[in-house]
Amino acid sequence: MIQKYIFLLGLFISASGLASPPLALALGLAFGLLFAHPFSGASKKLSRYLLQASVVGLGFGMNLHQVVQAGRSGFVYTLLSIGFALVAGMTLGALLNVQRKPAFLISAGTAICGGSAIAAVGPISRASDEEMAVSLGTVFVLNSIALLIFPPIGAALHMSQSQFGLWAALAIHDTSSVVGAAAKYGAVALAVGTTVKLARALWIVPVSVGTALLKGGKAKIQWPWFIVLFCLAAGCNTYLPDGLRVYGVLTKLARIGLTATLFLIGSGLSMATLKEVGHRPFLQGIGLWLLISIGSLWLIRAGWIAL
Repeated sequence: MIQKYIFLLGLFISASGLASPPLALALGLAFGLLFAHPFSGASKKLSRYLLQASVVGLGFGMNLHQVVQAGRSGFVYTLLSIGFALVAGMTLGALLNVQRKPAFLISAGTAICGGSAIAAVGPISRASDEEMAVSLGTVFVLNSIALLIFPPIGAALHMSQSQFGLWAALAIHDTSSVVGAAAKYGAVALAVGTTVKLARALWIVPVSVGTALLKGGKAKIQWPWFIVLFCLAAGCNTYLPDGLRVYGVLTKLARIGLTATLFLIGSGLSMATLKEVGHRPFLQGIGLWLLISIGSLWLIRAGWIAL
């Protein structure tokens, strides 16, 4: 019974507007590792929908012209990084003797958008529940670490907000953590990171179709409609200035919603999940993540990648 009250207290603190995204994630991780989750299923559902609603809300604080420009500029980088991550991930998986399905799921999660990509391509690739759990656990652990360490690294390297937003979008798995890290770094980083990350998320569709064709099955694609709503929200902010006061409130609520989402996501990580992951898939995930993170950072710092 006590864990119910502790969970609700942590959620309240995260949704109060006083907690930062990294603090909310840290509270969630502490809860998940110390207590049995009393609302596991409901928490996962709520975090998914709250994340999507928060992303749409953030659109009310962005200019559509900047969104289109960032999305167009980041398209080529996104395409190249996704292709490289899939090939490198499968190669690492083969070298480490990771089974083919979890190796593919970890690669897809790293390449596109973490748990959302794994949830989309997992059923199409006919992955078992255990393979899904291992892949989600691997990506989730690394995603949580990235949210905590990326902002300090960016500050230590004196990265501009545009550079950091692009790096976060290319190297952090889940949309929630990209937005959380970028929001901590600054408003420009948030705009760039969110836009480029959402452009990556759109690749769920072609990757799902490609997986279905290879498997000879019919793809049940989960269309990322919230990305369309995000663009519509940015359009409202750009072309309907009479609602600026309302847009400001919606943007603030979206930031609070995102912070609460990070607590919910963190609370889903348990000791059982860590044990279930095992060392081989985890090593594959770490190796691929470091390759993408360090490689994209070097290219951005060298001026090869820029918006």
